[in-house]
Amino acid sequence: MTAHPFLRGVTPFGRAPAPAVPRLAGATLSEAFDSRHPLDAAAAGFVLAALPPGRVLWAQDRLSRAEFGAPFLPGTGRALLRLDLTRPADVLAALEDGLRSRALAAVVGEIHGAPPALSFTASRRLALRAEAAGLPCWLIRHAARPDASAARMRWQLSALPSAPDPDDPKAPGDPHWLAELFRARGQPPSTWVARHDRAADRLDLSAPPRDRELAAPARAAGRGLA
Repeated sequence: MTAHPFLRGVTPFGRAPAPAVPRLAGATLSEAFDSRHPLDAAAAGFVLAALPPGRVLWAQDRLSRAEFGAPFLPGTGRALLRLDLTRPADVLAALEDGLRSRALAAVVGEIHGAPPALSFTASRRLALRAEAAGLPCWLIRHAARPDASAARMRWQLSALPSAPDPDDPKAPGDPHWLAELFRARGQPPSTWVARHDRAADRLDLSAPPRDRELAAPARAAGRGLA
């Protein structure tokens, strides 16, 4: 992953220095929240782009699968081991089991709403297991508000227009997202424009434009959950 918000230590136009670059592939629990648009798959796309190389356990509960669909395995570009489960509790148990495996590079769970099974204690257990195992653990939260959680990083994602395709300007190119890091351990909240460089299979983060007209729709798309 690369990032280039501003030169380190430089204060652009009298503003505060740029925040530190988040470590998306860190061995910890992170949460990705959908935008309010029902057809915006930004959270799943962002998490897919942030995953490290290797086999990934991907578990969904029934409501997530019914309302938001399942990953299309041939089109993800990742080695996914998909689990179609029923209850959120089953997803959490599968993630804990996956974090004990040495054959996985990361684990991902999709959970709908705010079920009782996803308590602060359950999230803390996941965070500690991820750190002990040295693996990234992602929770994709559908139709949910950011209630109490032990997740070390919490993101709200929304889609931005993709880059133009280099071979066909009328075709979509690399996907872009507005990524709001509204909670992170050891660093202040920050907002980024994320781009999945598909040719290099890399997720790049850059500061959103603040002094151009393009900044207005980006800020509007990235408002926090109310």
